[in-house]
Amino acid sequence: MNVGFEIQERELTAEEIKELQKEVRRLAQEKNAIILAHYYQRPEVQDIADFVGDSLELSRKAANTDADIIVFCGVRFMCETAKILSPQKKVLHPNPESGCPMADMVTAEQVRKLREEHPDAEFVAYINTTADVKAEVDICVTSANAPKIIKKLEAKKIVFLPDQALGQWVAKQVPEKEFIIWKGFCPPHFEFTAREVMKLKEKYPDAKVAVHPECHPKVIELADFVGSTSQIIKYATSVDAKRVIVITEVGLKYTLMKKNPNKEYIFPESMNYCGTVYCCTMKGITLPKVYETIKNEINEVELPEDIIERARRPIERMLELS
Repeated sequence: MNVGFEIQERELTAEEIKELQKEVRRLAQEKNAIILAHYYQRPEVQDIADFVGDSLELSRKAANTDADIIVFCGVRFMCETAKILSPQKKVLHPNPESGCPMADMVTAEQVRKLREEHPDAEFVAYINTTADVKAEVDICVTSANAPKIIKKLEAKKIVFLPDQALGQWVAKQVPEKEFIIWKGFCPPHFEFTAREVMKLKEKYPDAKVAVHPECHPKVIELADFVGSTSQIIKYATSVDAKRVIVITEVGLKYTLMKKNPNKEYIFPESMNYCGTVYCCTMKGITLPKVYETIKNEINEVELPEDIIERARRPIERMLELS
């Protein structure tokens, strides 16, 4: 395969994938680039990454890298976070159209209006928000650290945005505080139903159930474990059970199988690359797009300096408290 020609968006053969992966790694070394990928990325993309992680882990890597270029295989808000934490770096996004519907459910203007309505509250934003929104809040959190961080805040009233499911889950763990919760949601996670999970529990009565906190509260109630992507990995691969029902994005199955192939990881049947319950924006990043991006150094993420400065403070505060 001649990787010098323009790669078409088509299904590649196993040999083409292997050769293209080698070329991407060669370019990364040549250009002093680091490739970061979220767990929900396609397997062939995860395999060429220097580091695969969840939002918090990737934020830390972006903040501490010595690379000149960051190629971020994730959705837009993740790439913005990398740019905010490493403004001197060139941050490249293999698919600029890969946004996050949840992040787009709240705007900076709406946050400013909430500030007027709740001047005594501390504003907490899930990391799944745009740079403009981050610039308006007091601190950011992830699904891995939200309860821990919010317990440490002095304010008694918390405005939590944009994910209502995560907000309600955190509020139950921090009952001493008053929560004002924005009504945003993650479309893929919110599509899981309690009925669907109950059917799986009936079919596999010996299985444990691990659920991401972006899921509907009725789904969370059925879980043996609730946690972030990285926390689910740790639980599912080490729990004393041969089967684990996993209620999150199907991309995680690849990592679970690599970490502990001796267990059976059960995802809802509708959750596959041809079904409806998966993150289509995450899957919008393909190996050919990563290759073209790093080869030509295109799709650079750019943010206004004032947004970078204001948005950095709540992210750094999160990293300090977590």
